[in-house]
Amino acid sequence: MPSYSYLAKSYNGETKSGVLEAKDKHELVKALHQEGFVLIEANLEEKKKLKNIKINIPFLNRVKLSDKILFTRNLRVMISAGVSLSRSLRILALQSRNEKFASVLTEITKKISKGKGFAEALSCHPDVFSDLFFSMVKVGEESGTLEEVLDNLTCQMEREQTLRSNVIGALIYPAVIVVAMTAIGFLMLIMIVPQLAATFEDMGADLPVTTQFIINFGNFLAAKWYLFILGMILFSWIFQIFLKTARGKKMMSAFLLKIPVISTLVKKINSAYIVRTLSSLTASGVPIIRSLEIISDATANFYFKESIIQSMKKVEKGTKLSEALKPYQNLYPFMVIQMLEVGEESGQTSEVLAKLADFFEEEVAMTTRNLSAVIEPALMLVVGGAVGFFAISMIQPMYSMLQYIE
Repeated sequence: MPSYSYLAKSYNGETKSGVLEAKDKHELVKALHQEGFVLIEANLEEKKKLKNIKINIPFLNRVKLSDKILFTRNLRVMISAGVSLSRSLRILALQSRNEKFASVLTEITKKISKGKGFAEALSCHPDVFSDLFFSMVKVGEESGTLEEVLDNLTCQMEREQTLRSNVIGALIYPAVIVVAMTAIGFLMLIMIVPQLAATFEDMGADLPVTTQFIINFGNFLAAKWYLFILGMILFSWIFQIFLKTARGKKMMSAFLLKIPVISTLVKKINSAYIVRTLSSLTASGVPIIRSLEIISDATANFYFKESIIQSMKKVEKGTKLSEALKPYQNLYPFMVIQMLEVGEESGQTSEVLAKLADFFEEEVAMTTRNLSAVIEPALMLVVGGAVGFFAISMIQPMYSMLQYIE
């Protein structure tokens, strides 16, 4: 006889859950009804167990930003139409194509059915819903403005996705060139260099240091290419671990802020994100200190994160945020501090910051559109240098042999 895991409620509002054996759901309903409970949800234990046996690949099983945007937008529409929160979440869980997200929404629905608040249920899934999302929903739930908060969240995430798309779009071209150049170089070292090396050896040519290096490297790749690939994977893994450390984050942040063209883009991206997030949080009624705390946790660049943390400490003591940020004019464009000051004086900080965020996001879009025009010449120089080094290293011995023959 199959077993069912169930969730039921009594007519007095008492919640009961557990596992019961029954031939089918109708028998389960009758059994619970005799105890004074109404069945809300039931799942076969066998199916549940089989369903849980999955290969969990974080990269493939993650919840995308686009999934959360669609969820937040649809949830706002359903709530505004008068659909209850638990029913809305149940419908959205069934509609979601992302299995992990559907599972998370189902768990949140169960928690709400047991009497938990929406924000409290969201906080149980920090890997899916950020502090920003949780804090804004909490304020909206407490103030009765959940519909407005969800609208602000949707706009916030849509702007964030646009910002990401602009940056990724600008990096696709150079990434393709680098990958193609690496692949061609790898094939040349494996297939062509060993043949030239055999020719040089037969003719007894005196090889320069650069030629010997290329030949030795090519022979190594031809014989033990798998070691090279394993070494690259190991290096990438160690490098990623290093970047997650405090020292690694600080070094990478400093490196990005020193590259001439990239540093301007990094400053604009971080400024746009911080200003937009602060605008959304304050507009939703989140206190300024809590807003800065959320932003500091979400900001990736070490120096921008540090500036927010230090500014938050000053704001706690009564200093205005515009004053607290003035020592960091090397990070933030002057317009940020100036407009923030105007917003604080006029009492319209969130509105001013929203317009400022629009400006910086447009600046990022323009910069990324022109970035390929700046990167292309640099890439051509790198590719030309690599090709020139290879050509000179391999052709030089040939000229030496020709002179010896003459």
